Amino acid sequence: MKREAPPVGQNTVSTIAESAYSRIRTDIIFGTLPPGRRLKLEQLKKDYDASVSTLREILNRLSSETLVVAEGQRGFEVAPVSAEHLREIADLRLLLEGHALEQSFAAGDVEWEARVVAAHHKLAGLESRMKNGDRSEVKAWKRYDWEFHQALISACGSTVLMETHASVFDQYLRYQLLALSFRGDIAAEEHAGLRDCALTKDSVRACEILTQHIQGGVEHALSMGLPFGGPRKK
Repeated sequence: MKREAPPVGQNTVSTIAESAYSRIRTDIIFGTLPPGRRLKLEQLKKDYDASVSTLREILNRLSSETLVVAEGQRGFEVAPVSAEHLREIADLRLLLEGHALEQSFAAGDVEWEARVVAAHHKLAGLESRMKNGDRSEVKAWKRYDWEFHQALISACGSTVLMETHASVFDQYLRYQLLALSFRGDIAAEEHAGLRDCALTKDSVRACEILTQHIQGGVEHALSMGLPFGGPRKK
């Protein structure tokens, strides 16, 4: 049966909304819109080229993802950060990713192994450069980090699990970026260890490494300092 074409302009509106959503979400995660920042609709309209009604929908969507706080009549602000919340997010990430690793390792085939190796190769290259002091591609580094961890669990067989993990990972990533947290050789060795465990299907050892990796990331981020309790930016 032939599908009817959408009304004229519908795709354009959808594209604008998704583009604005993606840009605002990225700016929150990467700290361009810092914790506690008041999100004024008129200013967002100028910055992200979207209508006020579209922006309200976007901010409500981000509120459901806990990246934005809705303040009733007062509007919206970027969600604050805290050491307690970071630890909660880390525990949730470990629970989800650990379970997904076990499922993925059991079901992974040669194509999955190739995805893991390829994703690790890209990540290791950037980690090597960052260990040598090059911090010019932080966004690419964290994107490759995300891609590697997603590759590890990509054979788990559950789209819902993958999507939930991705959302939690982004919240964890936000803290890492706010602290500019990079643990150098330690993180690189843990990533290499996870790759090796994937190739030998050793999910027990992989979960041990993953625990060290996530908990170590939390402690390092806290030691670097985060904008906890700082003044709200108007």
